[in-house]
Amino acid sequence: MKPAIEHSLFLIPPWYSRIFPNNEWVLLIVLLIECAIFALTGSNFLTAANGFEVTRLVVEVGLLALALTPIVITGGIDLSVGSMMGLSAVVMGSLWRDAHLPMPVAICLALLVGLLGGALNALLITRLNFPPLIVTLGTFSLFRGLAEGLTRGIENYSGFAPQFLFLGQGYIGGVIPTQLFVLLPAIAVCAWWLHRTIFGRSLYAIGYSSEGSRYAGIPVTRRLGFIYTLSGLAASLAAIIYVAHLGQAKSDAGTGYELMAITAVVLGGASIFGGRGTVLGTVLGLFAIVILQNGLRLSSQPAELAGILTGTLLIVTILLDRFSKMRSSHRRIHTIAEKIEVKNSQVAVLSAVILIAALIVAGGNWLLAGSMRQEIRKLAGIQNQNAVPPTAVRKPVIAVMPKAKGDPYFISCRKGIDEAANEQGVEVLWDGPTDLDPAKQNEVVEAWITRGVDVIAVSVENEVAISTVLRKARERGIKVVTWDADSQKDARDFFINQATPQGIGYTLVDEAARILDGKGEFAIITASLSAANQNEWIRHIKARLAEKYPEMKLVAIQPSDGDRDRAFAETQNVLKVYPKVKLVMGIAAPAVPGAAEAVKQSGRTDVKVTGLSLPNMCKPYIHAGVIESIVLWNTVDLGYLTIYASRALSKGELRAGDSQLNAGRLGRIEIKGDQVLLGSPFIFNRQNIDRFDF
Repeated sequence: MKPAIEHSLFLIPPWYSRIFPNNEWVLLIVLLIECAIFALTGSNFLTAANGFEVTRLVVEVGLLALALTPIVITGGIDLSVGSMMGLSAVVMGSLWRDAHLPMPVAICLALLVGLLGGALNALLITRLNFPPLIVTLGTFSLFRGLAEGLTRGIENYSGFAPQFLFLGQGYIGGVIPTQLFVLLPAIAVCAWWLHRTIFGRSLYAIGYSSEGSRYAGIPVTRRLGFIYTLSGLAASLAAIIYVAHLGQAKSDAGTGYELMAITAVVLGGASIFGGRGTVLGTVLGLFAIVILQNGLRLSSQPAELAGILTGTLLIVTILLDRFSKMRSSHRRIHTIAEKIEVKNSQVAVLSAVILIAALIVAGGNWLLAGSMRQEIRKLAGIQNQNAVPPTAVRKPVIAVMPKAKGDPYFISCRKGIDEAANEQGVEVLWDGPTDLDPAKQNEVVEAWITRGVDVIAVSVENEVAISTVLRKARERGIKVVTWDADSQKDARDFFINQATPQGIGYTLVDEAARILDGKGEFAIITASLSAANQNEWIRHIKARLAEKYPEMKLVAIQPSDGDRDRAFAETQNVLKVYPKVKLVMGIAAPAVPGAAEAVKQSGRTDVKVTGLSLPNMCKPYIHAGVIESIVLWNTVDLGYLTIYASRALSKGELRAGDSQLNAGRLGRIEIKGDQVLLGSPFIFNRQNIDRFDF
């Protein structure tokens, strides 16, 4: 009996293998390392408020990741969940605002839309035997296209009742985020269903071999259909929470969320080839990503570093999974031994990557601290390196966010920001999305609130979406200014206005009228159809046309997403569709040179370009005669004024009712109400453009 007992005991896996079947404990160690690093380098990282904030940030993506876990276990994929979020969001917003349905009914119908979208994927995959990758790639475009078609890419739904917004913005007891009461039950139910029921366990068999599962009597078609339908339902639920979180329903809701959710699932140990994965691993993978992003922001490190590290971890995981499968197929007799070998390799590689990340973060902070100490010595005129710099007075921390960090317009603004920061002796945090993304702007502001900065200065992409979180910052005692583009008035203290919207709109139309001799067709290339400041300019452009230039006709307004290549393509389309157009007006910095290149390549010497842009981007086209002129303000001065106003606000030197502000080399700046005015727009042309370098 003894050998039999020993043999049976040998077959029972140890307790840690039952809890962590795919070595999920590696990610647990990763999380502990991340927390240890960011506790040392980040401000207010190890606080209850930040802990709950992290959990709030994972809810929408977490619901998608939970739905994708059984799909990946079966060897499938669903790339359409992010697009389904956008479609469900605008359907709910439209039904509530335009169809005047009660919000509970609108929510139920939005969930039904998700259910139907998931059922469409299920039908194409299970009944027509199309590959999941191809099907969901197609519905990825279909659902997003439907969302944009319903709203024309312009319509935003806002003004929701406080009871609904509480779902995404509220806190139970002032501490626990409301969304947590959605995520935690979802995790518990999913874990029970996947790991404790016959249905859930059969998904692993399907992942190992769908044909073998059919022979074993498992209804493969029905079970695959169920999990893809469930995925669509989860996406629509995530959309509802997303809308309640931002306070706005837009067609771009959930953009990129599908990739983040898939990353969390694969990082958690699920095999992209099927047959392996756990809910615990998905949750750990999700938190590993979100804590990395949150910690880097609180440590004042580049947010892009999170993408680099996450991508590295993902690639390593996939390669090791592939290596494991190849070796398993060639040497089945040593499956168990090889599995252990690969898992240990995975532990070593993942640990090495995290340690490198730790060194990068720690080294970056050390260099930053060193450079700040040197700057303090320079500013104070300290020659003796052994002297102690004056640290008794804490430097104000001003957190500045552009709409998009890579936009040349905001890069030029930062020159003035850095100049003023050195003069005023303030610490500047510069962060924001890499493209036009209101949700990312909210995430960055939330991190700054946790960090406890003195002033937040935001160039707003979407006034409704960001106003809620800016109000939260003000409630926490943080001063808020907006610059370049405004939020709702009660969400900030002052708006640093480069020029009045009316002044910009009128100047643009007057310049266009001069070029066209007051008559003819023209088109506008904007950045985003939902950008508040650009829509305000367009409103004044139309008013000026109606008031003074009845023979001029605006025939098209096309978005460029702040991208020069997109502006080039849109201008080409405009010239083909509207052959009578004689002027293209770009009202975003990259749009003007993009439009100019399209006009130049078309050979249309009868078409001119004007608009809002930077001198250095447009000089070659102005000298070539393609761009007639550009209208702008000094962007360096705008950044400079933003820091001076922010610093004065933090020190109590700028108050409501003031009429002037002393802004360094800019002299006395006029204040009208709650707006700090840089000045009137300036026209750059062939005669004066070479005098400017920005």
